[in-house]
Amino acid sequence: MAKAKQTKEAKGAEAAAKTPLEPIKPPRLFERYKKDAVPALMKRFHYKSVMQVPHLEKVSVNVGVGSATQDPKILETAAKELEQVVGQKVVITRAKKSISNFKLREGVPIGCRVTLRKARMYEFFDRFVSVAVPRIRDFRGFSEKSFDGRGNFTVGIKEQIIFPEIDVDKVTRITGMDITFVTTAGTDEEAYELLKGLGMPFVRRVETIETPSDKPATVERGA
Repeated sequence: MAKAKQTKEAKGAEAAAKTPLEPIKPPRLFERYKKDAVPALMKRFHYKSVMQVPHLEKVSVNVGVGSATQDPKILETAAKELEQVVGQKVVITRAKKSISNFKLREGVPIGCRVTLRKARMYEFFDRFVSVAVPRIRDFRGFSEKSFDGRGNFTVGIKEQIIFPEIDVDKVTRITGMDITFVTTAGTDEEAYELLKGLGMPFVRRVETIETPSDKPATVERGA
């Protein structure tokens, strides 16, 4: 009986090995980038090649927990919550120098961070824009002033509970985070159009144009 069972298991393993695997479907946002964002950017900035079109390179998420110097368990909880949100192991950050006024010593854990790339980066971006951002209270759009001048955009989140992966009933402390979207764009304008094409909700732009009556008119541009 044991030999017959082993033979059946071996045959089943061989059949499974011969079965062709289904191709992994790329993230939905990456498909949107290729289908909608790339043609729009080429038309907007007159790129001669598709290789010139900027793209999202990585997403960095950083959580600072200053009170962890007094209670290390707070940092452990923040790290676990961040892992639940991004689906990836986080790295603990430590103080680079001692500051007596903040009771901070060099080498003490004070936060955690993680860098997302490729599929996880696009999946996180998609969940952030589609699910988390609409749950922000009194949200009116992100300001375009948060660009750093080199095509990178940083967003500050005050509450981690906007992510549905976090169980609000188990949250003991509200913590914020900084999310940086790093792009290959050479200018902030190119990065703005790229992120807007991917669904990033920006504040409506207000532009002033001259009218024949010499009175400036204000026009709102959709984000």
